[in-house]
Amino acid sequence: MRILLIGQAAFAAKVLEDMTERGDNVVAVYLPPDRPGGRTDPFKDAAAAKDIPVYQPTTYKDDQVFAEYKELKPDLTVLAFVTDIMPARYFEVPTQGAICYHPSILPRHRGASAINWAVIMGATKTGLTIFRPDGGIDTGEILLQKEIDVGPDDTTGSLYFNYLFPMGVEAILESIDLIKAGNAPRISQDEAEATYEPPCDDRVAGIDWSKPARELYNLVRGCDPQPGAYAMFNDEKVRFYGAKLSEQSHDKTPGTILAIDDQGMQLAVSGGNLTVSKVRAPEIGKVAAAEFAAEKGLNVGDRL
Repeated sequence: MRILLIGQAAFAAKVLEDMTERGDNVVAVYLPPDRPGGRTDPFKDAAAAKDIPVYQPTTYKDDQVFAEYKELKPDLTVLAFVTDIMPARYFEVPTQGAICYHPSILPRHRGASAINWAVIMGATKTGLTIFRPDGGIDTGEILLQKEIDVGPDDTTGSLYFNYLFPMGVEAILESIDLIKAGNAPRISQDEAEATYEPPCDDRVAGIDWSKPARELYNLVRGCDPQPGAYAMFNDEKVRFYGAKLSEQSHDKTPGTILAIDDQGMQLAVSGGNLTVSKVRAPEIGKVAAAEFAAEKGLNVGDRL
């Protein structure tokens, strides 16, 4: 079976490594163009090491790009961490269609920030889906799904790197095997259950101290490691990481610093205390919260 692999970063590189190790015939890979002055994508490096042709189109809407794609005569196209919206015609070319990895239980949390939103919304379970893309945003028939628990202290980073990354690689391989065997399921998504959330960026990452403790804690966890939930101090965005929540009563105004020690910076929130172990701010970068407080002259009783 002639397989085209489209993706980027470490996830796609691992998929490629495991596919080739077990003998899958990957005839070409597609990934975004190189960033000026940036590091080479590990997916590109992995393909080059195996002498697999690499394509890096600036857009998939170009007819010449599509013509080159058709010339490769794929039997199956695999999308492993793809952020571009690809036209449906690309999925009609392979004889066995296409499959795509998405880190949520579709149709919940369609969109680019599925893991973030599951955490922000306080989900106790999430997972991954392998589905057949059809040109929409995470629409298309479901091939398989895997579910995981979301722990009370999990972050977007811990869920992805500890579970959804390795499970996703395995799920893609399992899906390829089902297609090869001719018994891959095709389950329609229930549109009545569908949700779509926007990208998790600074438009949603700002901390509103009037919100309940648990809601703020979920926001910080969901924005860790990117983009980093933030509060303002001296007109600068101060981003929080490695948070812990203690639901203890106090009479302090939310946002007030309650303590600064080796554990981090303890902040008053409505209905509890939020301790952040690390922060990131302009010119300082990501440092221990106590180091940041010392650098900025923050003391107990100050308010962010």
